[in-house]
Amino acid sequence: MSSSGRRLTRTLVELADTLSDDFDIVGYLDALARHGAGLPGVAACTVLLAGPDGLLSTVAASGEEARLLGLAQVRHGEGPCLDSYRGRRPVSCPDPASAARRWPRFAPVAAAAGFAAVHTLPMRLRVEAVGAMSLFRVAPGMPDAQTAKSGQALADMAAIGILHQRAVRHQESVTGQLQLALNSRILIEQAKGLLAGRLNLAPEQAFVILRGYARAHNLKLTTASQALIGGKLSIPLPGGAPIGP
Repeated sequence: MSSSGRRLTRTLVELADTLSDDFDIVGYLDALARHGAGLPGVAACTVLLAGPDGLLSTVAASGEEARLLGLAQVRHGEGPCLDSYRGRRPVSCPDPASAARRWPRFAPVAAAAGFAAVHTLPMRLRVEAVGAMSLFRVAPGMPDAQTAKSGQALADMAAIGILHQRAVRHQESVTGQLQLALNSRILIEQAKGLLAGRLNLAPEQAFVILRGYARAHNLKLTTASQALIGGKLSIPLPGGAPIGP
């Protein structure tokens, strides 16, 4: 098996593990976005999750630009994630011109962020879909067949993991799970903004520092964010002073 094949296998095993007592859906979907953005030819990844009413919300992204693209789709009511989720099928758009024809309000946002093409995959198990995952490219054209296949495998495994976790923990409603993800995302964004302001960094740089600290200390990202906002945590920078209260 090639190194890329072994890496994909490890990733699928990671995404299959949703039954631990401390399962963190935000961290889980952030990992999905990170792995999606790591596929060959992919520059960024956005994950939108559906609530019981069928409406999508941005719950994970590989970076700040990708997060804004997810928010733009929800705000404008159009975009590749919405089409892929509704149709339960992949949606491809290889260049800015075709994107502008298809999504006249979303396409300018994607172009301004520096993306020229998108390949979006439904997160589904048979006919049931829980969301969609967009893979953005900076150059026109579609990802190669293997990348598209690997991306769909990631999306499918994530859907299976989420649906399995919901079924086993049936007392936790879909609404509660989505609200938990959104509330956690708000905490993370607040902590990221706090670090960015104190350090005069771009939000994405602040997020990397926050995420790195949480991983190094075996903390959930939401736990570290809440502690930082509440003045209970100091985050030491490499070669610098701690950031915190």
